[in-house]
Amino acid sequence: MEPPSGFWASLLTFLRFLPYFFGLLILGITKGVLLCPWACLIMAVGLSALILGLWPMHLIWTYYSIIRTELVGPIVKFLLLIAATAILIIWLIIGIPGSVFAGLAYGFLAPIMATFGAFGEGKEKPLFHSYVDGTWSTITGSCTVVRDVKDLLFHSYFSIMDDLHLQKPPDGKPYEIRLLDIPGALIAAACGLLLDGIMFTLIASYKFPVMLFKGWTRLIQDLIGREGPFLETACVPFAGLAILLWPYAVVGAFLASILSSIPLGAYGAVVAYQESSFIMGLAYVASSVSIFDEYTNDVLDMAPGSCFPRFKYRKSEDGSSHGHSGLISRPSSFDKEKQEGKRPPSRVTSFKNSIDEFNPFKLLDHLFAECRHQGEELVNKGVITMEDIEETKSGKVGRGVLNVGLPAYVILNALLRSAKANSVGLILSDGSEITSENRPRHNLFDWFFDPLMVIKEQIKAENFTEEEEEYLKMRVLLAGDPNRLRSALPEVPSLNERKKAEIDAFARRLQGITKSISRYPTSKRRFDALVKVLLSELERTMGGSSQSTNGSRVQRLRSSVARMLSQKSMGKTANIRDEDPEAQTTSSSRIL
Repeated sequence: MEPPSGFWASLLTFLRFLPYFFGLLILGITKGVLLCPWACLIMAVGLSALILGLWPMHLIWTYYSIIRTELVGPIVKFLLLIAATAILIIWLIIGIPGSVFAGLAYGFLAPIMATFGAFGEGKEKPLFHSYVDGTWSTITGSCTVVRDVKDLLFHSYFSIMDDLHLQKPPDGKPYEIRLLDIPGALIAAACGLLLDGIMFTLIASYKFPVMLFKGWTRLIQDLIGREGPFLETACVPFAGLAILLWPYAVVGAFLASILSSIPLGAYGAVVAYQESSFIMGLAYVASSVSIFDEYTNDVLDMAPGSCFPRFKYRKSEDGSSHGHSGLISRPSSFDKEKQEGKRPPSRVTSFKNSIDEFNPFKLLDHLFAECRHQGEELVNKGVITMEDIEETKSGKVGRGVLNVGLPAYVILNALLRSAKANSVGLILSDGSEITSENRPRHNLFDWFFDPLMVIKEQIKAENFTEEEEEYLKMRVLLAGDPNRLRSALPEVPSLNERKKAEIDAFARRLQGITKSISRYPTSKRRFDALVKVLLSELERTMGGSSQSTNGSRVQRLRSSVARMLSQKSMGKTANIRDEDPEAQTTSSSRIL
């Protein structure tokens, strides 16, 4: 849909659109009012039951994992126990009211968005779907939210805690706090809280009217020209509300700026402790004002840089990443964009489509679709066997060919494909490419994307032959089953001990990344659907070759599907855990 050109044409189109807009808005609100109580009831009862029911187990198992871990010393354990207690109490206090609020928000807004989405591009029978869409899907969506939270609080939680208390320190020595550096760190934090609190408030007060009027100007221009967030019909009501509620958003940003002074100022204690220097802590405190000022200038599209000094607050030689003396300019990333002649995104880009394009859940869908496709091929080849399905469904500690090996196998194929094409990013099976420019702007995705790019460059440098690639694939897929791995690995004369060790390191790191992905929200639900598909494929394959021999076995597998779906099947493979110190160290560092 191309926006109209010219002021009067845009104004006429806007006026003609208003009756449809208010009609859909009234219909959506009516549906939201009717469905909101039911969605709220499902989510409030379901989430509250999960929080209350699992809270004692979370408390006991968190204490147990912290006490048993060998990664940290006694003092750090004591501090972690205090912090864990506070977090669990806050979680109990906030979680239950939050579940009620989430149910109200989802039950009311989901029908409204579905009503406007019925008139999107390519939709058939929009009038019919405007009444139907967002009704039953809101109820089922509420149940899906409850299930995903259950997987997060149960499977993901225990996977993280198991990594915490089963890992060994990388150098054999537990991490412990240096008590002599604590006083200087505390003083640096106090100075940071005081200075940043004052300066951030002054900077935010100065830029408050700039944000208010610039935001209003941009939104009104988009409204008249049906551009930006006003281009997609489904987003119009929320974009219109943005104009009315923009002052409140600016007030919220002002308060958030002031509140951000607390963590940024307190981080001075971290710098002072890490560098064992009180002076470095004070240098960071002074530099944080410049960092905040430059960041707000970039957000508001003001003059680049900052008038405040930025000092070197790290002892490392690479001052570009840790601060430097004197006035600063825009970061290197901005300079690179300027050199490459990159232009900002077009204002006429579809707001809804951009969300879909950069949605990490869409990439997760692609991963599991590839797991299904390549898993079926491995089933037909006999690489994935019925024993793998039985083991995964039983939830026993075992080989982890399906829940860890198969996703790592799929990711490895994407890395090999990208390395051969000399891609700067990651090429998916459908030909699309994920790069640093178009990847999802989400911290969770960064945890996976950046390490994968490092592995891809290392694979490119190794320049594996086809035989070595097959060796690596089998090593990744069957890492948790040493007996089958020895028989499945092809004979590759060109592999020496050094290259075998490098391949083993690649396999361990990919297995660790896969375990981290398995803790991502919605992963467990998608994985359960994947196992069902592979089970059906195994039944079809076995039924065609030896139906009479395996009929009773397949029937026994069918009867255990429900049991499998209730077990912890994600990231529970002891053999892989013992072989994956690198990935576990990375995972635990994020937890701590």
